[in-house]
Parts: sequence; C-alpha cells; structure tokens
Amino acid sequence: MTIEKTGTLYVVATPIGNLADICERALETLRAVDMIACEDTRVTKRLLDRYDISTPTVSYHQHSKATKIDYIASLLESGKSVALVSDAGTPGISDPGSKLVEAVYEKGVKVEVIPGPSAVTAALSVSGLPSDKFIFLGFAPTKKGREKFFTQVADSELTVVFYESVHRIEKALEQLASVLDSKRTVVVCRELTKMFESIYRGNAQEVLEQLRTDKIKGEFVVIVEGT
Repeated sequence: MTIEKTGTLYVVATPIGNLADICERALETLRAVDMIACEDTRVTKRLLDRYDISTPTVSYHQHSKATKIDYIASLLESGKSVALVSDAGTPGISDPGSKLVEAVYEKGVKVEVIPGPSAVTAALSVSGLPSDKFIFLGFAPTKKGREKFFTQVADSELTVVFYESVHRIEKALEQLASVLDSKRTVVVCRELTKMFESIYRGNAQEVLEQLRTDKIKGEFVVIVEGT
C-alpha cells in the first residue's frame, strides 16, 4: 500500500470484538503509517500483536489534553502519516476522535477514512427494526438528564439506538419499561462478534427478564422501535 508522503490522518475502523473482522486495507494502513494514535495503547497492542504490526503508538483518548492533539497535528504537519483508531469500531462514534479530526482539518491536513466495523450498524442489522432512518444517541447519561433521555427515546417516531454500560443496563430497561407501550419492541445486543454474543428481543420488560437469566457483562447496544 502506498502512503501519502505529505501528512495524512487515516481514520481506521477496527474490530468490535472478533479480531478477524479487520479488513486488509486497514492492516496495510496500520503497517505503513509512521504512528498510530490509540484510545488505549494496551487494547490496540492486542490487535497489532495478532497481525505482527510493530508501528509505534501514542495514546489519545477523552482525557487527553489539548497538547496531545497539538503533538499529533505537528507530526502530520511535518509530513508524517498517522492512523487514528479507537478501542473498538469506528473512531469518532461516541469517542473523542472527532476532536482530533476537526483539529487537523483546521491545520489543512488531509484526512482519509478506512471504513469498517461499528457496533451501531452491526446491532441495527440484526435488530429486525426499521433502519432506513434512525437516531443514534451515544451513551445514556449516567445521572443528570437520565429521565429526560428516556422520555426522548419513548417519544421518538424513529428507531432509536444508544449505548449502555454493564452497570446500568438493568436500570435502563426498567426505565424503558416505565415509559414505553408494551407493544414497542426493544432489542439489546451484547458482546457482538464475540464468543458470548447475545441478542435479546421483546418489549422492555421481557428483555429485562431475559437478560437477568444470563451473566450480565460487556457493553450493550440498545435499539428501541419508534412510535
């Protein structure tokens, strides 16, 4: 693969679970760039080790200071090529990747996408719910604004997709059950592409009961049928 000699930021999608899901072009890019900016270098190292990739890495995550963006931008301005990856899926989707992309655009740096896996589209594809139009709300609020959030979900005419953590998934389904008509379908996807992949489907109360019979771990994608 030929990498641009002038500075280019490659936004590279990586597997959401199964490491075999990465595309050939993504692997070629990760091998060829000068640096890989990772959400968590330890997580990315597992992927790089799997494919014998020795490209240097630098951390870039939601708690990174502006100086880290400046550092990565300076590499690009000097003609270096950098790949941006998240822990899983497509950078910029519910992670700080968009801030780096915006910053390098302002520097006049070229940005190129290496598309691939995303938990949002993976879950939608197996939900059986309308996906020609949908709303993605990222992670549900942890405390403040949570009640308003679930009211917004319940009032939506379109299919709604959001993320929830292992610590709050039961509470989320309880809140959905309290605001949704029992005929509204809810789909919860857990550990997609991994060994314990699970898809729960029914109304909110039914899904909650299904989930409670299983080991609750991992991160969850929740999909709610529109009104």
